Amino acid sequence: MLVVTTMAILMNSIDRLILPTLMPAIMEEFNLTTIEAGFLNSLSFIGTFLGALILGFFSDYIGSGYKRCYSWVIAVAIEIGAGVATAFCKTLGAFQALRIVMGFGSGGSEPINVALIGEWWQKENRGFAIGLHHTGFPLGQFVGPVLIGGVIALTASWRDVFLFIPLLGVPIIIIQLIIATPKKQKKVYDWIKDNGMTVPIDETPVAKPTFKETLFSGLNCLKNRNCLLAIILFFGFIWAEMGIATFLTVHLTQEVGLDLATAAVISGASGLTGWIGQIFWGHYSDMKGRKICLGVIIVGWIAAAIACNFIVSVATGWIILVGWGLFRNSPFPVIYAFLIDSAPKAAASGMGLMIGIALGSAGFLVAPIAGWIIADFGFTTHYMVITAALLLSCIPLFLMKETVKQVA
Repeated sequence: MLVVTTMAILMNSIDRLILPTLMPAIMEEFNLTTIEAGFLNSLSFIGTFLGALILGFFSDYIGSGYKRCYSWVIAVAIEIGAGVATAFCKTLGAFQALRIVMGFGSGGSEPINVALIGEWWQKENRGFAIGLHHTGFPLGQFVGPVLIGGVIALTASWRDVFLFIPLLGVPIIIIQLIIATPKKQKKVYDWIKDNGMTVPIDETPVAKPTFKETLFSGLNCLKNRNCLLAIILFFGFIWAEMGIATFLTVHLTQEVGLDLATAAVISGASGLTGWIGQIFWGHYSDMKGRKICLGVIIVGWIAAAIACNFIVSVATGWIILVGWGLFRNSPFPVIYAFLIDSAPKAAASGMGLMIGIALGSAGFLVAPIAGWIIADFGFTTHYMVITAALLLSCIPLFLMKETVKQVA
């Protein structure tokens, strides 16, 4: 299950990178300005908002544990279908519509994916498991641009990237259907209990909740102080992450003067070290606490955002982006573990709310705003605005209540 969910996150990572990585070519194809390109990227996050909320609640309604497999398959299948269909669209309108559909699939699959791994690992190692499974993001951020650059080099068409890469999800669906069974889940839980640890789900038989009960259980997360603060903190990190990633290849091609294929590869440099940060910070949060871990990550993020101003060559690009990788995706698994700690009975719907509200709104807003800032004020101001967003994120972090009971 850890391998499958990691591969699913890898696929999500690559899918979300395709549009930003190909942005220069797409801007030329449809004659778009940076502001228009920003709005194009934002459409994916309208879908993300809807998918995270709708499919997150739907997943909790269908059931936890192995039962989440069914809602997971639906979300991933939507993501694959929309990705492949994009390769054949001929108009900007069709392209825009498919960005929403693809965002719906990826937005729905992420909270379900995280809930799945959280329900197959013992509570004592939840942060480690979610952090390890989230290495799919930094791995995708390196492997994805390499694959994208390879397809462009071989076919000279950005459309072929949408045709071939989303199909990576097909074997992942097949393996998931084989793994997620009642028998295999029982085997995992028996092993957890035999080793004196805590199973992630209460196994006491209860009546299946109605859809209304499931809906209100998820919405109750908004009454939880930690959940609300997690949404705000998540918003800040997503603003920073999308702000840098969306126009990174534009920076490398227009400001540094690199060709698109080279810029695509360098834009994924953070993936070389991202897996280290994912595993280390997730495990660190299990031992020392979620809050102190997120505080250190914010400091690293601020340093990386400021350093992006000094990307002026291939060498500086590699050095700065590899350093960014140690922190780039690290806050997200820690925040996910924090949310599951705080609202275990609404795992997918709670994360769906967080991902939908924070990722959807930040993803929708940041691209056009960043495009406007870059067009009118330049990349230096752009990176300073990102730094300010990270500094503001310290406020909800300070107000959070720690969920790790025994801090070693």
